[in-house]
Amino acid sequence: MEEKKRFSINGISIYRIFGYFIIYSVLGYILETTFALVVYSKLESRQGFLYGPLCPIYGVGATALIVTLQKFKKNGNNLFIGGFIVGSIVEYVISLIGEIIFNVRWWDYSDRFLNINGRICLLYSIYWGIISVFFMKKINTRVDKFIEWLKSKISVKRLKILTVAIIIIMLIDFILSGFVTHLFLSRTVVENDLQVKNRQIYEGAYNNIYKNKYVEKLMTNVWNEHFIVKIYPNLKLKLTNGSDVWVQDYYKYVLPYFYKFEHNK
Repeated sequence: MEEKKRFSINGISIYRIFGYFIIYSVLGYILETTFALVVYSKLESRQGFLYGPLCPIYGVGATALIVTLQKFKKNGNNLFIGGFIVGSIVEYVISLIGEIIFNVRWWDYSDRFLNINGRICLLYSIYWGIISVFFMKKINTRVDKFIEWLKSKISVKRLKILTVAIIIIMLIDFILSGFVTHLFLSRTVVENDLQVKNRQIYEGAYNNIYKNKYVEKLMTNVWNEHFIVKIYPNLKLKLTNGSDVWVQDYYKYVLPYFYKFEHNK
């Protein structure tokens, strides 16, 4: 009997790729939250979606590295070069998508040496290369062992079902996050008369909020500034003059973190 063919990329099954994405999105959230806690003494949200404890940029970056660098993982020099290239592409594309869809910039390297449109720069591309060597040789080998341990405790069929279920929930969270963030930014743009690119799109979305009583109620009582500024404390908008503005500056009465420890020192 012929063995069932399964969809895979570079020998990695689609279920394992989904698994990598979930695991590294969660690890990225933990890393970013810990960084803010240690460096800024803030218990601050670093999540990418409205509800899940996830930082999907890490999930996308890690998964892209794993899939594309499989054939180079035995050679440190090749891993560095591959990570330099793949990491830079991922970082550039994610930054571009954020600006096209939401008109926001999650990071800006414009003041860095040898940068491209402020989205990537030489220094961070080098970091991507260094991280890729350590990541492929040390971190991902441990994650692979963790996955194998899970497979020894839970049947493969159940793991597949669980993985697909989590991916579906993440997809719903992603769509909802995009919708709510766009409406919130529309409110910020219109009520503060900000001159941004495609302003008419924001004005249309803002008017639609108040045409639908149900949406208006949700944006007022659930997804209001007290919720959004805490979830996305680093949101920026790009003005038509090229400058960036922090969204939280227009809601100064909202603290952009859940807790700041130095207040109690």
